[in-house]
Amino acid sequence: MKFLARLLLNGIAILVAGWFVSGIHITTPMAALVAGVFLGFVNAIIRPILILLTLPLTLLTLGLFIFVVNSACLGLVAYLVPGFSIEGFGPAFFGALIVTIVSWMLSTLLISDSARA
Repeated sequence: MKFLARLLLNGIAILVAGWFVSGIHITTPMAALVAGVFLGFVNAIIRPILILLTLPLTLLTLGLFIFVVNSACLGLVAYLVPGFSIEGFGPAFFGALIVTIVSWMLSTLLISDSARA
């Protein structure tokens, strides 16, 4: 149940990012929800592999390369989901930053402590 709630919150966060970042285009709210589902799976499966592969570069940049990994994950989702597109690295970077912040805030507010354990 917690994973499904996070997928829905990812979709809402993608809608917020599309509203704030001019290079992110979302055709319908359903496309944002589908992108949220894809982003949840990408974050669960592909992102840990990317973090492991880029660990030396992440250590060299004192953790700042994680932002690039997050941008790449969001760009991959934009490539896979029709109706959700990103124009370049800049919008992907700021979009990933907004998605991370909004998703964290919403999960802190809406998901109960018993569901997090």
